[in-house]
Amino acid sequence: MATLLRGAEVVSALNERIQSEVAALKKRGVVPTLAILRVGEKPDDLAYERGAMKRAETVGIAIRQIVLPETVSQEALLAEIAQINADDSIHGCLMLRPLPKHIDDLRAREALLPEKDIDGITQGSLAGVFSGTKRGFPPCTAKACMEILAYYNIDPSGKNAVVIGRSLVIGKPVAMMLLQKNATVTICHTRTKDMPSETKRAEILIVAAGKPGVVGAEYVSPGQRVLDVGINFNDEGKMTGDVDFSAVEPIVGAITPVPGGVGTVTTSVLMAHVVEAARRAIER
Repeated sequence: MATLLRGAEVVSALNERIQSEVAALKKRGVVPTLAILRVGEKPDDLAYERGAMKRAETVGIAIRQIVLPETVSQEALLAEIAQINADDSIHGCLMLRPLPKHIDDLRAREALLPEKDIDGITQGSLAGVFSGTKRGFPPCTAKACMEILAYYNIDPSGKNAVVIGRSLVIGKPVAMMLLQKNATVTICHTRTKDMPSETKRAEILIVAAGKPGVVGAEYVSPGQRVLDVGINFNDEGKMTGDVDFSAVEPIVGAITPVPGGVGTVTTSVLMAHVVEAARRAIER
């Protein structure tokens, strides 16, 4: 029976650390502040916003809500982003996406300064991830994977790590972050031949395939640590991961549950990035 790598324990430790850092910043007269930029009233956006606001309140981070109509023009959105960039009291910005179809998503993302991009959506932030420099921030879900490994004392150094998925949101950045921790990294994707032969030799397996239950028993080996990043919903409305949990859990050494795993940690990582952005602003 595998050890469950539960996100709640990671969140508790992260929140305690963040609260301490927020208190230290406030003693210096700085209140870490997150701007949440939302266009329209999509239910998913509203739910994520509520979760972020609740987590911010828990750790003492201030929130600025900026809500624009669904019909906002590209120019008006860019002007709002420019104001966020210019406001020194705002340390990070969460721009809820996807944006309406009439908005050029790339232009909107690139208008945001990497220094305030706390969710890794700009090319500047991604360049920082790939170069290993402190410019911008990695995508929160990718960083959440690394926080889970760190909390459970799973050291990537010298280990074979396999990542399924090559998106800029999870696959590529988490592969680079594992590489920076001295893992030997293989990235698998839809064109990988004989994927099970690649994944079975991994000591750390991170699954971000975007397809429910794609990783079954034939993909894993005893003792592996498996992080399931997938968020899917079956016909009954139940949340499931990209890993067939019931088939894989009896085999591997440790695994994140879905729900209750990687996704649980993501919002706390977002808050940690806001605090780090505030600290960097002081240093600048």
